[in-house]
Amino acid sequence: MNHDHDHEPRPHGDHGHAHAPTKAKHDHAHDHGHGGHGHHHHPVDPNGNQRAFALAIGLNTVFVAIEFGYGFVANSTALMADAGHNLSDVLGLALAWGAAVLSKTAPNRRFTYGLRSSSILAALFNALLLMMACGAIGWEAVHRFSNPSPVAGWTVSMVALVGVAVNGLSAWLFMAGSKDDMNVRAAYQHMAADAAISLGVVMAGVAIMVTGWNWLDPAVSLVIVALIVLTTWSLLKESLRLVLAAVPANVDPQQVRQFLEDRPGVSETHDLHIWAMSTTETALTAHLVMPQGYPGDQQIDDIVARLKNEFSIHHCTLQIEQGTTSHGCSLHSEAH
Repeated sequence: MNHDHDHEPRPHGDHGHAHAPTKAKHDHAHDHGHGGHGHHHHPVDPNGNQRAFALAIGLNTVFVAIEFGYGFVANSTALMADAGHNLSDVLGLALAWGAAVLSKTAPNRRFTYGLRSSSILAALFNALLLMMACGAIGWEAVHRFSNPSPVAGWTVSMVALVGVAVNGLSAWLFMAGSKDDMNVRAAYQHMAADAAISLGVVMAGVAIMVTGWNWLDPAVSLVIVALIVLTTWSLLKESLRLVLAAVPANVDPQQVRQFLEDRPGVSETHDLHIWAMSTTETALTAHLVMPQGYPGDQQIDDIVARLKNEFSIHHCTLQIEQGTTSHGCSLHSEAH
């Protein structure tokens, strides 16, 4: 018998895949993840995250305009490079904020998960945007390095010092939400990196004033590029993996499989799939072979609760089989 069980109405139907059995009486599909089962649709304190995005975008937009203007006046590649990097962050923050809003879209018949996965796409585009900014900054820095020109060190230092304050405040706004959402974590990493980069520009401006070495300006720009690449690479890899429906980095699939197979009455687990629904939610589908038949809602509820608490898997669809017929998935991989 196929049986879907939820504790509140679901306008979007089943959230996982379940293979139709050859003999229906031997199959029991059990879908959990709503109501008392703790399906988290939004990151912790979503309103706080939205305020953080709004304030950070506003502060950085104003600062980008000021920094680029003073960079042009001071003839500082480092200052203009920092402004260009901050501009890419503003665009990235706007993209991430838009994804956070889209992720709240209610599921419908066409988009049965809503638009939660837009947050993953935003994280990927954010990382790609930063990498492209690195290319542009590096190109200009190399060109200036071979042809250094006089730089107003005092102006560079004062403007960059303002940047330390703006970016430090922006990073602080995202600190709380960075633990639960990859998009917010990306924003936090970018703002913290920007604060460090601005501090480097301050030191470069002071050094230029003291030594008169104008080549320090493009040299600092190249250091900025290296730091951005280092801080962005892990975000790029993680977001790309999630786009390709990989198991999230915080979940060990072998431990999940072992946990399921250790449940009373379970003789085998197959067709186990784990993927990210968004940057804050993880989903799972699995076939549990239970020769004695469906064990009852209480045991299934316990499995779902422990998957959430021990593995941060928020939405589970479990299909119960008695092993009297084949329900194999058409995909072939070690995950099965």
